[in-house]
Amino acid sequence: MLEAILNTSPGSLVSAPALLGGKWVNEGPSDDRIGPFTRTVVSRARVAEPGDARSAAEHAKAFARTIARLAPATRAAILDRAAALATEHREPIARLIALELGKPLKDGRGELDRVADTFTVCAAEARQIGGDMLPVAGWERGVGNTALTYRAPAGVALAITPFNAPANLLAHKLGASFAAGNTTIVKAPPQAPAVSAAIVALLLEAGAPVEAVQLLHGGGEVGAELCAAPEVAVISFTGSAETGAAVARAAGAKRLVLELGGNAATIVCDDADLAAAAKTCARTGYSNSGQSCISVQRIYVQRGSFAAFVDLLTAEVAALRVGDPLDPQTDVGSMVDDQAAERVLSWATEAVGGGARITVGGTRDGATVSPTVVADPPADATVVTQEVFGALVSVLPFDDFDDVLATCNASRFGLQAGLFTTDIGRILTAWRELEVGGLIVNGSSNFRLDHVPFGGVKDSGFGRESPRFMIDDYTVVKTLILRGMSIWGEN
Repeated sequence: MLEAILNTSPGSLVSAPALLGGKWVNEGPSDDRIGPFTRTVVSRARVAEPGDARSAAEHAKAFARTIARLAPATRAAILDRAAALATEHREPIARLIALELGKPLKDGRGELDRVADTFTVCAAEARQIGGDMLPVAGWERGVGNTALTYRAPAGVALAITPFNAPANLLAHKLGASFAAGNTTIVKAPPQAPAVSAAIVALLLEAGAPVEAVQLLHGGGEVGAELCAAPEVAVISFTGSAETGAAVARAAGAKRLVLELGGNAATIVCDDADLAAAAKTCARTGYSNSGQSCISVQRIYVQRGSFAAFVDLLTAEVAALRVGDPLDPQTDVGSMVDDQAAERVLSWATEAVGGGARITVGGTRDGATVSPTVVADPPADATVVTQEVFGALVSVLPFDDFDDVLATCNASRFGLQAGLFTTDIGRILTAWRELEVGGLIVNGSSNFRLDHVPFGGVKDSGFGRESPRFMIDDYTVVKTLILRGMSIWGEN
């Protein structure tokens, strides 16, 4: 199936089948995905029909034991092959990402490099799954007994993935779930059905049993039905805070990993290299048109450096190349759709009405927003308080370091922050005081290593996404007590 999805001639429609009960399914109801840059239909997904979610849950439960019986070494070898296949098929999958989402080819290639890394790390973590010998004889009632634990597969995992990094975020969820020995139901984002199908097919091409995964396409109603399915043991969701709350309500008493939104802040202190900071913020504020939960959104600059930094950032942003995402030289492609682009510009206009100024950008062509810098918006402007998730960065001055930390913490989000300084005191203070899941020093908020814990606090969710931590969520501790048998001594 991987070859069928990827070996499509340029300009032709890409098929995104469902995978249900061990069979790829193309027949049935379908939805077309219109590429936000090409403005043409680029893929067609076989969407779930009534009964498909129930069928997927029942099949997953029936398949769970088959996958759980695979030895960790077997799972690891398959994941290593999946990593190699991600590298082998880097170009056509990156092209699919560009077509379905308008994400520049250079960013899509980088995402596939991360997919390969993610599968490799999942393989390594599969080999580390084990348990403990418990010190039961340290207490009187435990004398004469032996107790052990091991981490067992949870059973059925549900992965609900977003559109903005559809390949790598699916690799995280599916790779870690398979490494843990689960069977997984994937609910793909409607904006990236073919990319999602390609990653699922890639894992099967690597040797995973077809029972290991099912794939459904459709809207929120499909996800809600899957969340409520009693067969599902654990749900990993990445998306907006509002949808995350709906997932939690539908799920009930299930284990949840929620990676939700953010309006990430980056702080630039007076001892920072302003040119380097501006260059980093320009690149990481507009990659994927700013459609990342940790994309640079709010930059707070010490007042004495504010004007110089705005000039430097404006020049760097103006130099970004905007255009066809299939052009390898393009830095900024289109956003996911016209509505998202219009929302970003409406928020920019609101900020200007409150006294801000746009130093570059502020226009759109369809779904493509010219990279926009909003200087000195009001503290209560929507571009500051809400998640922009678009090609817009705000820059604001600050006077006191403790005050700017408090300003950052006033947000309802708390995913990740950036800090440019060489002052170790400031670094440690920010690490301690900022209400975020991660702090990037001498880098912007938009930096992630796939083998490092990633996640937020407050409305940015809970749980941590990296293979090691996800495997903990995807497994359960099972205890064995051997009565009357002891390795510790009898007296």
